[in-house]
Amino acid sequence: MSIPYYQVDTFTDRIFSGNPAGVCQLVGWLPDSVLQSIAAENNLSETAFVEMSGSTFDLRWFTPTLEIDLCGHATLATAHVLFRHLGYSDDVISFQTRSGVLTVSRVGDVLTLDFPTRPATECTAPPELIDGLGISPIMTAKARDYLAVFESEEQIRGLRPDMALLSRLDCLGIIATAPGRDCDFVSRFFAPRAGVPEDPVCGSAHCTLIPYWSEKLGMSKLRALQLSERGGELFCDHRGDRVGIGGRAITYSTGFLHVQR
Repeated sequence: MSIPYYQVDTFTDRIFSGNPAGVCQLVGWLPDSVLQSIAAENNLSETAFVEMSGSTFDLRWFTPTLEIDLCGHATLATAHVLFRHLGYSDDVISFQTRSGVLTVSRVGDVLTLDFPTRPATECTAPPELIDGLGISPIMTAKARDYLAVFESEEQIRGLRPDMALLSRLDCLGIIATAPGRDCDFVSRFFAPRAGVPEDPVCGSAHCTLIPYWSEKLGMSKLRALQLSERGGELFCDHRGDRVGIGGRAITYSTGFLHVQR
């Protein structure tokens, strides 16, 4: 069978930057083992699988090694495909996911995710976190991911993490963050246990970052940069128990995957 496939660079308006995601358009779900094999073959941080279900879309996300419960950039990529390539005409798309109903709205060339917050609770930094990052954070907290706060953007840029040590932590990923020089805050995201040593731009990490920095800076609207090698820009909005995570997207490739059932 042939599956329509799109690769989209997200949280950027330039190809070869931002976070690339694969988007597979399905007519009926394939076995989970096949979905996982496709994601492993793509070897991107996430591949999204979308299927029409009534007036909404069912959406799932897989890393090269496992299915995850929330993914920002692959949701943004899927919305971009629906708007740009598949003729979806409304300005809001609803997705049924493992994290409930998620929407993506369109204003000009910016797509904004409406996601649940994941505030982190302050905790003691585990030794593997400190040794894995190579520097002690000034504050550590935990939600789904560990949040490690540092003093400066330069410290975030200079991190050379030990992935073997970070993979021992009981979390999906590790968010490293600090105030930004030319934006409100910066971050990097490492998820070696999920088969993603460094995620170029992690939308779901901002479900934790936005509540933290909104309270810290006394602002509900913030601009963020992710400082991976590819880099990315996010427009953030704290909405109480929800967050808005906005960004641009651009298609890199289109085609078909040829898969045997």
